[in-house]
Amino acid sequence: MSALLDPSRARTLTLGLRANWRQFVFLVAVNAFVGSMVGLERTIMPLLAERDFGLVSRTAMLSFIVSFGIVKALANLFAGRLSDRIGRKPILVAGWLIGLPVPFLVIFAPSWDWIVFANVLLGLNQGLCWSMTIIMKIDLVGPLRRGLAMGLNEAAGYGAVSLAALASGYLAAAYSLRPEPFYLGIVFALAGLILSVFFVHETHGHARHETDQNARSRSVDTKGGGPPPTFRQIFLVTSWKDRALFATSQAGLVNNLNDGLAWGLFPLLFAASGLDLQHVAVLTATYPAVWGITQLGTGALSDHVGRKPLIVGGMWTQAVAIGVIVATRNFVPWLGGMALLGVGTALVYPTLLAAISDVAPPEWRASAVGVYRLWRDSGYAIGALLAGILADYLGLAWAIASIGALTFASGVVANLLMYETLKRKET
Repeated sequence: MSALLDPSRARTLTLGLRANWRQFVFLVAVNAFVGSMVGLERTIMPLLAERDFGLVSRTAMLSFIVSFGIVKALANLFAGRLSDRIGRKPILVAGWLIGLPVPFLVIFAPSWDWIVFANVLLGLNQGLCWSMTIIMKIDLVGPLRRGLAMGLNEAAGYGAVSLAALASGYLAAAYSLRPEPFYLGIVFALAGLILSVFFVHETHGHARHETDQNARSRSVDTKGGGPPPTFRQIFLVTSWKDRALFATSQAGLVNNLNDGLAWGLFPLLFAASGLDLQHVAVLTATYPAVWGITQLGTGALSDHVGRKPLIVGGMWTQAVAIGVIVATRNFVPWLGGMALLGVGTALVYPTLLAAISDVAPPEWRASAVGVYRLWRDSGYAIGALLAGILADYLGLAWAIASIGALTFASGVVANLLMYETLKRKET
């Protein structure tokens, strides 16, 4: 049995991106397929609700995001804790098995209830698989390059979201809203499952190895000494008791709240203005494309300048971008607003994960990441409900503007409460 699976041989493991680049590349590829699964819905699903299923209520239309967000948030929570007990790979594989039926359910759905159920399974797939690719990369790289690792992970995931959104939009324009775009989902799910089963190795041993290194490097280990914390203690520390972790969790929630807005309402706004499906696809793909590409730099940048400036600045940049989108009414300024929204999200997204990893010690880091991702992805459900209700009663513009105001306020909270989590280490 390899050292990856045998704790007694953990001393043979080496932390670092260079030492583990092969496994890192496989995990990047897996996360690209994870992102592709959700990217298929970015352009099509709100229009499918309106045109194929005849839904009029914005709240009802966004019910698929609510089901996705709630389930993904809970999957994140339990995936992190369970992976600390049984390992990372079994959960990754289980996530892909759950995701396999999703494209078939969408293709054959006779009613909107089937779409909602498909997004329950998609939420489980995303929560389990995306959580594990994050945790496994953090395990492999060690403490020095977490920002870079998260930037690469999220760039792969959201770059794939963009490409899938663009491809599905063009397929829908050339053929129909379904089934043709969702044939891609069958390919993505099978490819992710095959990679996870046959090419990805367990990384839990690397986390234990880092714990051992930390214990040897200091005479008093204030975070790792004594009995391990209970899950309740981890939940309270990550959610509330630690100022930086609280600021990070609330910023993650609001970030995904406005991401749910971009997913659920922006395609309706753009289509209502008279844009054709190809132009809507370009706009919906621009946001995750800029987000994905820019993360290649922002994650690494946070390893040098710190986490707090990027988190605060990123939230305020997103708020400005949403303001541009709601204040304009044609393709070119919308394209600029979506690109700016991508830049703001890229500043925030990998940096939030790196901040959590800075504070939480390796022996319960996966559980802390799970708690953070619970709060972050609950933003999808909260945002979809809030945006849907506001859109039904006040209109699309007011719903979008309200989310922008909340995003700005979240940046203020992070600026006031968060301390810098990056600890300067000798290289």
